Amino acid sequence: MHKIDFREKRNLTMLTDFYELTMANGYFENGLKDKIAYFDMFFREVPDDGGFAIMAGVEQLMDYLKSIKFEDEDIDYLKSKNIFSSGFLEYLKNFSFSCDVWAVPEGTPIFPNEPILIVKGPIIEAQFIETMVLLTINHQSLIATKTNRIVRAAQGRPIMEFGSRRAQGYDGAILGARAAYIGGCSGTACTITDRDFGIPALGTMAHSWVQSFPTELDAFRAYARIYPSNCTILVDTYNVLKSGIPNAIKVFEEEIIPRGFRPAGIRIDSGDITYLSNIARKMLDNAGFKDCKIVASNSLDEYVIRDILIQGAKVDIFGVGERLITSKSEPVFGGVYKLAAVEEDGKIVSKIKVSENVAKITNPSFKKVYRLFRRDTGKAIADVITLADEVIDDTKPYEIFDPVHTWKKQVVTNFHAKPLHEKIFEKGRCIYESPNLKYISEYCRDQIDTLWEEVLRFENPHKYYVDLSRPLWEIKQKLLQEYSY
Repeated sequence: MHKIDFREKRNLTMLTDFYELTMANGYFENGLKDKIAYFDMFFREVPDDGGFAIMAGVEQLMDYLKSIKFEDEDIDYLKSKNIFSSGFLEYLKNFSFSCDVWAVPEGTPIFPNEPILIVKGPIIEAQFIETMVLLTINHQSLIATKTNRIVRAAQGRPIMEFGSRRAQGYDGAILGARAAYIGGCSGTACTITDRDFGIPALGTMAHSWVQSFPTELDAFRAYARIYPSNCTILVDTYNVLKSGIPNAIKVFEEEIIPRGFRPAGIRIDSGDITYLSNIARKMLDNAGFKDCKIVASNSLDEYVIRDILIQGAKVDIFGVGERLITSKSEPVFGGVYKLAAVEEDGKIVSKIKVSENVAKITNPSFKKVYRLFRRDTGKAIADVITLADEVIDDTKPYEIFDPVHTWKKQVVTNFHAKPLHEKIFEKGRCIYESPNLKYISEYCRDQIDTLWEEVLRFENPHKYYVDLSRPLWEIKQKLLQEYSY
């Protein structure tokens, strides 16, 4: 399979906020370029007020980190700004990424305020990659999260991603389709993602095909003759019930059945999907085509799909476009990248961002995340953010508590503690092999099954617990006291 490389025709090293470069120059000039720093990526709110998000985009971030290189034209451009030192520009010419990076695997359910990616290394390097870390993980995590909401609304019916033409740019279409597959889509209309990622490419005809022939029946016959083994017909160009479905049935009987095949389906792309699908189902069943699938598309999302199924719509497959590929209802995944610690004389010194807005106060220090699962049911109980050298002993009872409302406590027993992070870079060398996309999608589905039903609700989901270990909580309280004025 062809492996896509978005850097084949462009070097993305300079896709960074300008202040990353001004800070990098400042670190260099102040003798701080080799100071070891620890940065966390995390997010504060789940899109659409949902109960969880889905991690995605790690593979593309790995590709970027493996290939950072400042070209001569980049150096010339920076030199022309007349604000960067000659020593700094010489440093960039020989730039070599040397950080350690940990990430939560793609497809994992993730929750607010826990570090989903950690970078440790020279501050000049760890700071510089901020923009691409956020750009890459934010986008795909957003689309994977939105997709999974839509997939869950369909209650087991396949969802096809139809959004390429409405995506925000080329990468939005291609990587959005990749993220949609992680989130649970069965396939995509975006052909290049089949070639490059192995996501099944799906699609049959547009209204223009039907309009291009003298009659609708002629158009259906022509298509059936070419694709008898997988014939899905678009029936709403003129009139779904009076011509579209009757003509489709006629073609199935005359062109498909005599050649030893069964019709694959019909697609309805406009009108009242509930009403039309119910009548269409009766017409197809009466004609002997109970196995013929009904596909519905047209400005769908999780709420529309949920409602029409509640109303009894007889739809077997959904095609979802713009509201999926753009996450139209909430098109921003608010991931941030914050300094959590630095090293001084070989010791880790915790750092914190304090704010009157409590939600913007960060969790300090070098950390890791454990997910606690019940041994009897396999269900996730809570996530616990600990110091990096802490070990949760799951052979003993363990107390968890709300980091804000500390009187809310629970002693957990009969549980299994699983560290969430995988180390993907060690001293700048990639040491992690990303699983294939099919595995990631299946892993995502399995991990979501570990969440309680209450967390999966679309409205007012149960808040999943993300707690701090006592040692980490104490460090945070000490820093808050230190910076209180």
